[in-house]
Amino acid sequence: MCGIIGILGKHEVSPLLVDALKRLEYRGYDSAGVATVDASGQLDCRRAVGKLVNLSDRLVHQPLTGHAGIGHTRWATHGAATEVNAHPHRAGPVAVVHNGIIENFRELREGLTRLGIEAQSQTDTETVALWTAHHLQRGLSPLEAARATLAQLQGAFALAFIFEGEGDLMIAARRGSPLAIGHGDGEMFLGSDAVALAPFTDRITYLADGDHAVLTRAGVQVYEAGSQPVTRTQAQIDVGATAIDKGGYRHFMAKEIDQQPTVIADVLNHYVKDGRIVLPEGLDFAALDRVTLVGCGTAYLAGHVAKYWFEQLAGLPCDIDVASEFRYREPPLSDQSLFVAISQSGETADTLAALHYAGAHVARTVGLVNVGTSAIARDSDIALPTRAGIEVSVASSKAFTCQLAVLAVLALKAAHDRGRIDDAGLAAHLRDLQSVPGLLAQTLTISKECARHAEWLAEARDVLYLGRGPLYPVALEGALKLKELSYIHAEGYASGELKHGPIALIDGDVPVVVLAPHDALYDKTISNMQEVMARHGQILLISDEAGIAAAGEGVTATLTVPQGGGIFQAMLYAVPMQYLAYHTAIAKGTDVDQPRNLAKSVTVE
Repeated sequence: MCGIIGILGKHEVSPLLVDALKRLEYRGYDSAGVATVDASGQLDCRRAVGKLVNLSDRLVHQPLTGHAGIGHTRWATHGAATEVNAHPHRAGPVAVVHNGIIENFRELREGLTRLGIEAQSQTDTETVALWTAHHLQRGLSPLEAARATLAQLQGAFALAFIFEGEGDLMIAARRGSPLAIGHGDGEMFLGSDAVALAPFTDRITYLADGDHAVLTRAGVQVYEAGSQPVTRTQAQIDVGATAIDKGGYRHFMAKEIDQQPTVIADVLNHYVKDGRIVLPEGLDFAALDRVTLVGCGTAYLAGHVAKYWFEQLAGLPCDIDVASEFRYREPPLSDQSLFVAISQSGETADTLAALHYAGAHVARTVGLVNVGTSAIARDSDIALPTRAGIEVSVASSKAFTCQLAVLAVLALKAAHDRGRIDDAGLAAHLRDLQSVPGLLAQTLTISKECARHAEWLAEARDVLYLGRGPLYPVALEGALKLKELSYIHAEGYASGELKHGPIALIDGDVPVVVLAPHDALYDKTISNMQEVMARHGQILLISDEAGIAAAGEGVTATLTVPQGGGIFQAMLYAVPMQYLAYHTAIAKGTDVDQPRNLAKSVTVE
C-alpha cells in the first residue's frame, strides 16, 4: 500500500525514481509523483493520476533535473485519486511523501487554519508538509522542523522529506509503516522495501518503529524516539531474491501460480529433513491448550484451512479470526496458548496490532511471514518464513499455498507432540504432505480447461462456491479471487449451509462451483449439488477422477484434480481457484496483476 523511494545520488534522479516506483507497483496505487532538488537548490514536483506511464509522459513534457529526489505511488485513503491529492506534497521549501494514515490530521488542519494557512488537497499528508513549512518559517532548521512536526503526529506513517536549497539532505521517519535505507558508494537511498532498493544497493538498514533518520551522501544517522542517536544493523540482501521479471509469462500471476510446486518443495525441504520436522526451539505443543490463528484476506483463509488440521490431527482447539476484528472484541487468551500471525508482507497493520495485543497474554507468538525482516517477523517470539519468494501480483497465489505448507508442518508437529500420532503416523502424513508438490505440478495442466470455463463465468453477474471441511475455506478463497480479479460478485459457502439461505439465489443464470474430492464428505456435498441442479443452477464440479465418475449426469462442466495428498489435498484445489479467477479476468479484460482499488501490502488500519 503506497510506495516510497528516495535517492541522494550522483546522476539525474527522475528516471531512476520512476524505475524504482515501477518495482513498487505491486503494492497497489492510483496516482504517482516525484520531487527533485536541482543543482541550484530549486525544489519542484511532478504528479499524475493513474499508471506510472502517465507520470513518465508528464516528465517528458515537463522534465525535472537534479541528483536528489523522492518519489511515491499513492493508494488513496484521505481524498480521491486526483492530481492535487497525489504525492509528493509541497509546501514552500519542503516536499513530503507518506505511507500510512495521520489520525489527527483534522486537528492539525484546524490548527493550520487558525494560523491562516489553508490546505489545497483533501489529504492527511499535506498537513505534514504545511506544518513543516511553518516550523521552517519560524527559523527552525530542516531537522528541527521535521522533528517538531513528527511530535505533532498521531497514527501510522513512513515519511520522507526533502528541502529547497538542500541538495544533500533527506529526512526519513517511521512509525508503524515500514521504511528501509540503502547504502551506496557516495550515494544513499530510501525505500518502502528492499525490492525498490535492489537495483541500487544490496546493503540495507531497516528503521525500527519510532526511528527517524538524517541521510546525506556521506551516510546516515538514525535517531530513536526521543532523538537519541542509535546504531541500527546493516544487512546484506539477496538481490536475486528481489528480481521482478515475468520470465516470459503474460502476467506475474501466471508465473507465480506455476511456481507453486517448486516453492512448496523448497518449504518442505526447509522444515522437514530426514523424516523429521525441524522447527525453532520453543515450539512444544504438548503443554498448550489452544492455538489462535489471525490474518487478513487470503492469509486469514489459509488459517481457516489449518484450523481443520490442528483440530483433526492434533486434537488442539483452534480459533481463527480476522485481524481487524480480533483485538477490538478483546478475546480472552490463555497463557498456555499459541498465537500465530499470518501475513505475506509481514507488515499488515491489523495483523501486527493483533500480534501486539496477544503478546502479553499467550505462551508464545509466531509470525508466519514471507519477509523475514518484516515487523511481524521481528516482533514475534518465533518467525517462520514461508519462502514463497517475491510475489508481485496483488492477488496471492503461491504465498497462500506456502502458508498452507508451513501450517501443515505445524499441525503435524502439534499432533506428534501431543501424542495423537506416533512416529509411524507422522511419517505417513509427511509422505502425504511431501507428495503435494508433484501433485500440484499435475494440477497445473488444467489451465487451458479453466480458460475455456472462464468464458462462461465471465458472463455471470453472480457466482457461488461450495465446499465442505477444509474445502470450505478453499471455496471462500475461490470466491475472493474471482471478486478481486474479475469484479464479479462471488460468495463462498459451506455446502451444508446452502439450504439455509443461499439457495434462494439459485436460478439458471447462476454458476455454482462445487469443490468435492471423493472423500468421506463427498456424498453430502453431491447431495447439496443435486439441490442446485433441481433449481436449474449451472454446476462446475471440481473433483478427482473417482468423484467425477460418481457424480452422474446433469453437471454443466467438470475439472479433474489429481487424487492424493491425504488430509492435505485441499492445497491441490487452490490451483483451479486461482486459474478460474485468472482466466475470467483475462476474458473480461481487467487488470490481472493490479486489480482496481487493491493493495498488496495493507499497512494502514
